[in-house]
Amino acid sequence: MKISALGYQYRWNNMPRLEKVYLKNNVMDLISSGTQSILEEESHIKDVLSRIVVEMIKREWPQHWPDMLKELDTLSKQGETQTELVMFILLRLAEDVVTFQTLPTQRRRDIQQTLTQNMEKIFSFLLTALQQNVSKYRCMVGAPQEQDVLTTPQKTDLAQEPKAQANCRVGIAALNTLAGYIDWVALSHITADNCKLLEMLCLLLNEPELQVGAAECLLIAVSRKGKLEDRKPLMVLFGDVAMHCILSAAQTADGEGLVEKHYVFLKRLCQVLCALGSQLCALLGSDCDVETPANFGKYLESFLAFTTHPSQFLRSSTQITWGALFRHEVLSHDPLLLAVVPKYLRASMTNLVKVGFPSKADSPSCEYSRFDFDSDEDFNAFFNSFRAQQGEVMRMACRLDPLTGFQMAGEWLKYQLTAPLDTGPMNSKTGEGLCSIFSPSFVQWDAMTFFSESIISQMFRTMDKDEIPVNDGIDLLQLVLNFETKDPLILSCVLTNVSALFPFVTYRPEYLPQVLSKLFASVTFEVVEESKAPRTRAVKNVRRHACSSIIKMCRDYPQLVLPNFEMLYNHVKQLLSNELLLTQMEKCALMEALVLISNQFKDYERQKAFLEELMAPVAGLWLSPEMQRVLSDPEAFISYVGADNKIADPVLEDPSGLNRSRISFCVYTILGVVKRARWPAATEEAKAGGFFLGYLPSGTPMYRNPCTEQVLKLFDNLLALIRTHNNLYMPEMVARLGDTFAKALDMLEVEKNAILGLPQPLLELYDSPVYKTVLERMQGFFCTLYDNCFHILGNAGPSMQQDFYTVEGLANQLLSSAFNNLNNIPDYRLRPMLRVFVKPLVLSCPSEYYETLVCPMLGPLFTYLHMRLSQKWQVINQRSMLCEDDAADDNPESQEMLEEQLVRLLTREVMDLATVCCVSKKGVEQNTTAAVDGDDDEAMATEVTPPANAELTELGKCLMKQEDVCTAVLITAYTSLSWKDTLSCQRTTTQLCWPLLKQVLPGNLLPDAVSWFFTSVLKGLQVHGQHDGCMAALVHLAFQIYEALRPRYGELKAVMEQIPDIQLDSLEQFDSKLLNPTLQKVADKRRKDHFKRLISGCIGKPIGEQFRKEVHIRNLPSLFKKVKPSLETDVLENEAAESFNVLFEL
Repeated sequence: MKISALGYQYRWNNMPRLEKVYLKNNVMDLISSGTQSILEEESHIKDVLSRIVVEMIKREWPQHWPDMLKELDTLSKQGETQTELVMFILLRLAEDVVTFQTLPTQRRRDIQQTLTQNMEKIFSFLLTALQQNVSKYRCMVGAPQEQDVLTTPQKTDLAQEPKAQANCRVGIAALNTLAGYIDWVALSHITADNCKLLEMLCLLLNEPELQVGAAECLLIAVSRKGKLEDRKPLMVLFGDVAMHCILSAAQTADGEGLVEKHYVFLKRLCQVLCALGSQLCALLGSDCDVETPANFGKYLESFLAFTTHPSQFLRSSTQITWGALFRHEVLSHDPLLLAVVPKYLRASMTNLVKVGFPSKADSPSCEYSRFDFDSDEDFNAFFNSFRAQQGEVMRMACRLDPLTGFQMAGEWLKYQLTAPLDTGPMNSKTGEGLCSIFSPSFVQWDAMTFFSESIISQMFRTMDKDEIPVNDGIDLLQLVLNFETKDPLILSCVLTNVSALFPFVTYRPEYLPQVLSKLFASVTFEVVEESKAPRTRAVKNVRRHACSSIIKMCRDYPQLVLPNFEMLYNHVKQLLSNELLLTQMEKCALMEALVLISNQFKDYERQKAFLEELMAPVAGLWLSPEMQRVLSDPEAFISYVGADNKIADPVLEDPSGLNRSRISFCVYTILGVVKRARWPAATEEAKAGGFFLGYLPSGTPMYRNPCTEQVLKLFDNLLALIRTHNNLYMPEMVARLGDTFAKALDMLEVEKNAILGLPQPLLELYDSPVYKTVLERMQGFFCTLYDNCFHILGNAGPSMQQDFYTVEGLANQLLSSAFNNLNNIPDYRLRPMLRVFVKPLVLSCPSEYYETLVCPMLGPLFTYLHMRLSQKWQVINQRSMLCEDDAADDNPESQEMLEEQLVRLLTREVMDLATVCCVSKKGVEQNTTAAVDGDDDEAMATEVTPPANAELTELGKCLMKQEDVCTAVLITAYTSLSWKDTLSCQRTTTQLCWPLLKQVLPGNLLPDAVSWFFTSVLKGLQVHGQHDGCMAALVHLAFQIYEALRPRYGELKAVMEQIPDIQLDSLEQFDSKLLNPTLQKVADKRRKDHFKRLISGCIGKPIGEQFRKEVHIRNLPSLFKKVKPSLETDVLENEAAESFNVLFEL
């Protein structure tokens, strides 16, 4: 049978006519009488038989086989077996022609149009077969008929069982076939005869054997798009009968316990209700004259039942529709919906509680989760997304009834504050009697905190200032401030509630000192005082959380905090006086908060004096002779930070920890000040406070930053540290690292896992120490130090502006420090340098400093980056060709896999930098995709047409004037097209390649260079042609290059002639039209399609298609020929035209 099927596919075109007829008759006879009964015949035999018939239909119908549908109809009358096979044939035909579109365009059009013409007959056949077989089935199993649904079922006759099953099988086949057609046929067929089809499908929802298929069909029908007027009949599903069928089916399926089949059916029903809601939102309020359905209240109750179902998946499925209902301009004012808002919020309080992990049994949700998720990590990722989505919908609901939401939040908060702590069976490693992330108390606190935060923030946005329940809010804040706990996870939730309730303090400023006291107490939080054990992440998170809350408060409410500045400053000074009390990041966070408040002085001299006082300890330490020696000499630096030691106890012993913390403190403080110190936003205030200096020639205002003098004083040592850090990667320096710290410059495990996409075990996120050993602590120190140094350089330009850009010899200083020893710097360190330093510097630099700063710096950088990436990709390509180490492919954590992924990420970073430097945003903003670390899949999703108006920026033009930079950027851009990174290829093609080349077109390009550019694009097509998005962009680029340069460079034709399987006569035809300006220009799309056919021989295919034998389906005589106008018509038209001309001449 399989051989016959292949014969039909590959030999049909060469068969004589009589042989085709003979084979067709034999196959039809086989269907008629050569198969066993419907229950006995193997499914794969049925599948192959139906596919053989479909292959014949694709080649001969309707032109050479006009009676095909009649023959199938005749076959179906012979019995259930034949009817089922006819259903299979119709379904496979629809899949090949409409869904998968596996035919040539003309054959597909012929078949689809003929199917459409006969759709009324096809639908009538399908509905009749469904109705008859379901009726027979129900009679035999003793089920009540449609008209007497409430009667008692009769017992099944055992002798009738096979017959009943046969009818049931045909019913299932009819539903599956309908599902293949409902998605694309005209809506009139679905809603014909007073929506008979929809009514049948609703009635079948209560038939256990057929309900899943019926729900699938109903879902496809209700999800249809199209003209609103055509979709109006779908509102019949809000009628009494349909709603009763849907609800009773849902109740029955849910009442029979967790059975996979019933659960799948419930999911489909939930989707049907969601789609119904979407249709209602689309139709109501439009011009279709649709009113709110009478059963809208019943619909909402049933929808709410799915929202409160134990299955987390079903709960999440309803959220988008709830959001659509709550924001609908008509429904959002409906009393029925407003009455449901409190119920929805109450349900959300339950749904926000993170329970249902597949590995546990502490909730009814767990059993359902075992069907939906493979692991706890999968469930955790899903739940985080679900919770974020639920937060959005809750905020929409709160807009409709903010006071009810706030009242619920307050009740829940009060309950949690008084509830006893329940740690559950699993204690935290942080300490005895403390919560883990799975503890009952924590999951409740966590859910309540998210609920309160979402509701309260929305209430302040929605309600008028006078309507805010200030007294209730202050009462809640007092309760939270008075609550004491030693559990870090609970305390973190408490701090979030303090932040959520803080807007109430704007009405009662006298409560600010209490809030600050609570936050400062949490900054120094410890589970066990004076403990030398490493802090767990949960403890560190509390301290960091408190610091962040203080910064947020000072950033968002600086005027409120300003009167308490002295108190705040004294408190911070007291904490800073103890060197061991806070980590360096915590110290810096508190100093940042002070700097943010100092911005409100709006007095340059006062703020400058304050910053000088604040940074005095840092300046004294940073500029000391010993520190200058350490920062300038790699050997001294290694010794000072203790990286050359051999340590016996790698967990507790760390003699040089204090030295490292001093360096970190200085760098953190410089970064915090550079990031936060600013002049007033209002020009008048800036002038009054002494910040304003005048205007640049371009008209840009110039300001002076009060931190400039202090930061520039420390700048030389910062550059020395960066130079020293880069030199640590020299082989002789790596050799000086002690045995304990031999891998101190390697990546942290958490970074590796992030790059490889490996999940972190859930419990470790909170219960493990941040750094488990002194080696990890050292790795963290080097990593953070390196990043922070470049963050300072990246922020220096926007912060200090002209005072930074005009530092004497800045370009050379940066080249000799930040870009020193790049050959030995690993990819994982080079990436952040480009992202956090070079890119912000370029974006913020005014055009006045391009020649003196940016161009001298970027020229050598781009030249180096091109060389480096070319070498890296050469190694990767050689490795993939040789396939020397098969084990690397089997182990996703292998070093080679990590290195390759890093090269990809670095490539994206470099191409992104080149794009930012060279291409103006107006040309690329609509094509800009996700962040540089985005998912590869997005490049395969859609066809992308590059913007025609992409232009070079002023910086781009400046760079392209320098021959070495121009060459490096152009070669990097075009070489990258054939590197095996789809995302980078698509971005570079759509945003960078053509604007760069267009800039150099007016010059005299060498013929070899032009050929190389064009060949590079064709090579890119060979590598990435299998991805639609890349292929579309590359074809467009190749077309642009050929059309622009072919008239000047005949060498491009020679390149085209080397493309495999190119049709030379077609190339000649294309060239003649291109080179002859007198010929009428063909439409752009047709020219591009012609060009695409010419280069199709070099467009890469997916590996599954590369060696597949082509199936050729010949076009038949066209069914729908355009009728040419007759000669008489032409004459009449000409006469009319002449008479009009005469008329206008008068």
